[in-house]
Amino acid sequence: MEVINALGRRKAAVARVYLAAGTGVITINGRALDSYFPSELLQYVVKQPLMVTGNEGKYDIKVNLDGGGIKGQAEALRLGIARAICKVDAEAFRPTLKTNGFLTRDQRTVERKKPGRPGARKRFQFSKR
Repeated sequence: MEVINALGRRKAAVARVYLAAGTGVITINGRALDSYFPSELLQYVVKQPLMVTGNEGKYDIKVNLDGGGIKGQAEALRLGIARAICKVDAEAFRPTLKTNGFLTRDQRTVERKKPGRPGARKRFQFSKR
């Protein structure tokens, strides 16, 4: 099996995922998964597409993560892994990934700051006199 690449995005985070046949090692920016994401919850989020499709321990995953915060990076990585698994065998894995919502890109981002205001929606304090 050749190396399959996919892209995952969430907020300002971008994950470039490279999937190859292997033993289930996940390397993020040259570090192991448990050292990059020390939280058990974020590790679970990253591994969700593999667990749902039953592919734990079948693929080595190398990831380049950039931008955003830790939660956005984890969810971008989840989308990238799901897209890469879908490229491996779309007929078998796409329906289960789609029903679990792993192939949908979450488009919510930070609203831009408007001129003449301290934030996107916040107003300066009103003074009657």
